[in-house]
Amino acid sequence: QVQLVESGGGLVQAGGSLTLSCAASGNIFNINTMGWYRQFPGKQRELVTAVSRGGGITHAETVKGRFTISTDNTWSTVYLLMNDLKPEDTAVYYCNAGPLNTPLRAGIFWGQGTQVTVSS
Repeated sequence: QVQLVESGGGLVQAGGSLTLSCAASGNIFNINTMGWYRQFPGKQRELVTAVSRGGGITHAETVKGRFTISTDNTWSTVYLLMNDLKPEDTAVYYCNAGPLNTPLRAGIFWGQGTQVTVSS
């Protein structure tokens, strides 16, 4: 089992920046992909960005050029640097991890979510 705990959410003005962190614990040797998803009210969870140990990376078109994903060397922490935030980025952001070595499929482990609110 893997436990994921997000931090760093909050309120920011449009055009500002925010960094989310997600710490993984437990059997982290099973993790080959880590990523971030978000959920708008009344909508399904959607991919923001994800990266795999094999070097694969994917981003939603709406965040390309603004959001950057990175991990530490041990793949126990994943970060999401969000620049030039827009009100439409307001959502609950979830950390995700899994054993598949592809960023194109969601992993089986989820964090509890952290709220990001962007004011206009």
